[in-house]
Amino acid sequence: MTMSDDPLGPVLSAGAFVLRPWHDSDAPAFVAAVLESSETVGRWMDWAHSRYAAEDALAWFAFAAEARRQGSGHEFGLFDAATGALVGGCGLNPLNPMHGVCNLGYWVRQSWQRRGAASAAVQALAGFALTTLQMGRVEIVVAVGNAPSRAVAERSGALHECVARSRLRVHGQPVSAHVYSLVPEPLRA
Repeated sequence: MTMSDDPLGPVLSAGAFVLRPWHDSDAPAFVAAVLESSETVGRWMDWAHSRYAAEDALAWFAFAAEARRQGSGHEFGLFDAATGALVGGCGLNPLNPMHGVCNLGYWVRQSWQRRGAASAAVQALAGFALTTLQMGRVEIVVAVGNAPSRAVAERSGALHECVARSRLRVHGQPVSAHVYSLVPEPLRA
């Protein structure tokens, strides 16, 4: 992972991908990515639905910028480094500096799935969290049944710790979830 700056926050380089803060100009591509992925990503993430609109994207970008300013989260767009195409999104939230722990989340638009984007994002975000932000623990929480996200966590070297009952809400319903962790030690590529 290499890091540079954008006026809105850090930019992380992750192999063939770049993670950077959301810009309002990303809204049309964000909406297109969500609409394309409402059946795959939307199965696990309530916000990824077929009625998603530019106003939703702009509200998310504003929320992400405020979280970064407050120090409670770092949300990034995930882009193809060669073309600048929007691939998905990822982030660290909420940051708990008292206990040195945060959650790491990711999603990849349907047309870019199974091309290494999520794994690259996990590696870059984990490195950023554990080194730059000095977190002692990064958690990846995956709903039971979400095999693709579990595979990403496992390929990234995260340790499976447990299945926690009613750990997440998916479409308003409590669901059990796999809890993975990354801690400051060499990460598997």
